[in-house]
Amino acid sequence: MNTNIAIEVKNLCKTYKLYDRNRDRLCEALHLTCKPRHKEHHALYDVSFDIKTGETVGIIGTNGSGKSTILKIITGVLNATSGEVNVNGRISALLELGAGFNPEYTGLENIYLNGTMIGFSEEEIDAKLDDILAFADIGDFVHQPVKTYSSGMFVRLAFALAINIEPEILIVDEALSVGDVFFQSKCYHKFEEFKEQGKTILFVSHDMSSIAKYCDRVILLEKGKKLGEGAPKKMLDIYKQVLVGQYEAPADAVEKMEAETSGDENIEDVETLEYGSGKAQITEVYVTDPQGRRINAVMKGTECTVHMKVEIKQDVPAPIFALSFKDVKGTEICGTNTMFEKAFLDPCKAGEKKEITFTQQVDLQGGEYLLSFGCTGYEGDDFTVYHRLYDALQLTVVSEKNTVGFYDMNSKVVVKDF
Repeated sequence: MNTNIAIEVKNLCKTYKLYDRNRDRLCEALHLTCKPRHKEHHALYDVSFDIKTGETVGIIGTNGSGKSTILKIITGVLNATSGEVNVNGRISALLELGAGFNPEYTGLENIYLNGTMIGFSEEEIDAKLDDILAFADIGDFVHQPVKTYSSGMFVRLAFALAINIEPEILIVDEALSVGDVFFQSKCYHKFEEFKEQGKTILFVSHDMSSIAKYCDRVILLEKGKKLGEGAPKKMLDIYKQVLVGQYEAPADAVEKMEAETSGDENIEDVETLEYGSGKAQITEVYVTDPQGRRINAVMKGTECTVHMKVEIKQDVPAPIFALSFKDVKGTEICGTNTMFEKAFLDPCKAGEKKEITFTQQVDLQGGEYLLSFGCTGYEGDDFTVYHRLYDALQLTVVSEKNTVGFYDMNSKVVVKDF
């Protein structure tokens, strides 16, 4: 195995046998029937990828796509039906809530239990104990059985243990979504420390902004198959199509996407992504200044108006017109729509033309931003995309003063003697 590769996955398959009745399982196990009594469910089918040492890689996909299954196989919790997994480095894993902990034991007992299972001596765990307890910050509850813990307390202890045992590879499965905002912030700060130390991170998350911010590369799974891998932004754009059932992969999709998504993103590489049912069509989008002049740059702190023109092709019950801002990495910064703003809740007839304007003061930090547009709606209980244009416009924000984060808080700061 190449020493520059931390995790190598080759042609991985995981198949489960599903039985309608328990007696079918028994008959098949005792060879009392000539024909199979089960149906096969492919949780993973012929999945291959490499993760380089020092990379932070995210795995995304809809529920049931195989994300958690592949992490369990990599960490040894599950056995693969076929295929091969090679790991180069000490793994620390934080899988679904409860994995690896005995609910009858106290938090402290579970620390020693898990540490011993990983290969540490009692003396080595003693040396790390203060750091684990300080990061978990659950006080005297560490002496109580973990079955009495809230989900937040449990994940605090589990993550504190996972990151303090000197892992070379950290694997996390969505668990951080359970903690409070302060603990999540502390965990992501630890992610950044690990990245700076050249450690490998593999994590599953439904939080697309975290995927865009922290990942060097993203693997997209759908129904047990690898749909693609590459730069976070492009994978997230495809994932959004998958979520609304409007992505159709060509036969050579994986090879094509891997070729197109290698390397870093920059503003010149961005292409508009377009899809929808066609019941409405976004025909024009542009930005104007307060004098009505079309612009592609705006001074921070000034006002601009984003225009969106839509033609209704078929009757729709109540279209929702949306605007969002992203950075070049694909992180969604902000956005709104006519439903949130209660600006338009009416049905539209075929042939109608609508112009929607979003006017606001721009307090974004200086930099390059991508504007995306959508016309969607609900038909009964079903959410439908009529037309979406991702990354349709580029807008440059020019700033004489940048502060921390995405937005300027416009603070009035006074310093005086007292």
